[in-house]
Amino acid sequence: MPVAFTLVFVDDTEEVPDRDIAAISAIAALDEPTRRRLYDYVVGQDHPVGRDEAAEALGLARQTAAFHLDRLAVENLLDVLHVRRSGRSGPGAGRPAKLYRRSAAQIAVSLPDRRYELAGRLLAQAVEESGATGEPAREVLHRRARELGVRLGADGDETQLLRVLERYGFEPRHDGESVVLGNCPFHALARAHTQTVCGMNLHLMRGMLEGLGATGFEACLAPEPGRCCVRLDPAA
Repeated sequence: MPVAFTLVFVDDTEEVPDRDIAAISAIAALDEPTRRRLYDYVVGQDHPVGRDEAAEALGLARQTAAFHLDRLAVENLLDVLHVRRSGRSGPGAGRPAKLYRRSAAQIAVSLPDRRYELAGRLLAQAVEESGATGEPAREVLHRRARELGVRLGADGDETQLLRVLERYGFEPRHDGESVVLGNCPFHALARAHTQTVCGMNLHLMRGMLEGLGATGFEACLAPEPGRCCVRLDPAA
């Protein structure tokens, strides 16, 4: 059974380096053939799997199966449940069985960094709110994007501008007194829906500058091949 990893951002304020290190470690764990077979077996069942069942199904020693299942759990690829299969509880009920099932966590490593879930959430919010209130969807999208940008920058200050932009995958670098963004986290969407996605990104950047208190810069659209469509120029 093939394993699919999907990029998900449960918390937009999460530190990217820590998240990426954990994701790389988790995916690397599946490079070991026995561990990959165990993962595929567990996720292919419609019930939590015990060590004995997994070992018997794959022809492994129980100790070997237990070692690799626990490693998969450490990497957040599997969840662990402790269940008394007898249904009894309290003294004399025996030790609960250790069972494994697919983790709810979704893991990915993307090079270069992409943030399609973030864009998808903003776009979905805009459609839903527009349908409920009658406000034009594009106006809602721009407002929501700016509000998110403010939140992303709220824990920092102007001196941390480049660090915050790096955290969210924009690959900032100085170009004279301006800051250009070497990567678009919404690249495929921006190519297919340029006006919508670049407008969203522009307001996200404006909100981020506002949240950081970075009054020395202003975000403007300046699309160039190989770069994000937004550029940060010195404020007039």
